[in-house]
Amino acid sequence: MRIATIGECMIELSEGAPGQLRQSFGGDTLNAAVYLARLCPDARTDYMTALGDDAFSDAMIAAWHAEGIGTDTVVRLPGRLPGLYIIRTTEAGERSFYYWRSAAAARELFRAPEASATRTALPDYDALYWSGISVAILDPQSRDILLGLLREARRRGRRLVCDVNHRPRLWPSGAAGWRAMAPFLAHADLVFASREDAEGLFGAAPPAEHLARLRAAGPAEAVLTGGAGVALASTEADCAALAPAATIEPIDTTAAGDAFHAAYLAARLSGASLAQALAAGHALAGVVIGYRGAIIPRAAMPAALLAATRRTHRW
Repeated sequence: MRIATIGECMIELSEGAPGQLRQSFGGDTLNAAVYLARLCPDARTDYMTALGDDAFSDAMIAAWHAEGIGTDTVVRLPGRLPGLYIIRTTEAGERSFYYWRSAAAARELFRAPEASATRTALPDYDALYWSGISVAILDPQSRDILLGLLREARRRGRRLVCDVNHRPRLWPSGAAGWRAMAPFLAHADLVFASREDAEGLFGAAPPAEHLARLRAAGPAEAVLTGGAGVALASTEADCAALAPAATIEPIDTTAAGDAFHAAYLAARLSGASLAQALAAGHALAGVVIGYRGAIIPRAAMPAALLAATRRTHRW
């Protein structure tokens, strides 16, 4: 099993003590890649992005190698830099993001001349994972290239997974975001969205209606999460709803959704039911919110979850 996650990794600065910033690396699909690599050690997880030729880009590559993530499809663009963001976190654990990414190398992932090998490789992965941010940062030409590659991957029988991850600041409106995302969902097998994502795209509605609208766009399987609330999963043949096993006071909710998606996907790849996959998602997300930053220490990964998701196949 070869899995590729597609998107942007940025330099992350998160507030600690007053006046202090902790530097690390993060991005929605990169966070998912790290947790997938940890949960699926018998699969190969690669990250597909564009970076510069600077020291921060070198450090990102080294960090991904340390996590067992493949980097053969990382495009290096001379003279370019990764994007940067700062996280501010409230006492309740909720966070705000401030971005500097307008000239980030990842925006040229699919149209740069240096990306020809990556474009060729993309449709041959067994599973592909991308997000609404992966799409939003690209210009129209690059989106068309990615859409064509995903269409070819679907034709070859690959498994395609999309995290809607709607960020209003990246789109003129919710309607514009949905118009851009809908063609990508038409090729997906599995779609993740939070209630906040769905309401940003469609407006207020009962969760069942949001799930139905997501599945109507093309995916056979849809998952709707709700922070500390009940998560829902739906296919034509089955449905499941599950709340977290315990109420946990969050320290930092950064990457909780990414971790949930990775654990859910890893569980499904190991043969789990919808309900079991939802439980896996809650289990990992519940640990992640107890740490600051996107990536928890490897030693903090839930042992039972690591054992349950060890073997993967094409669900």
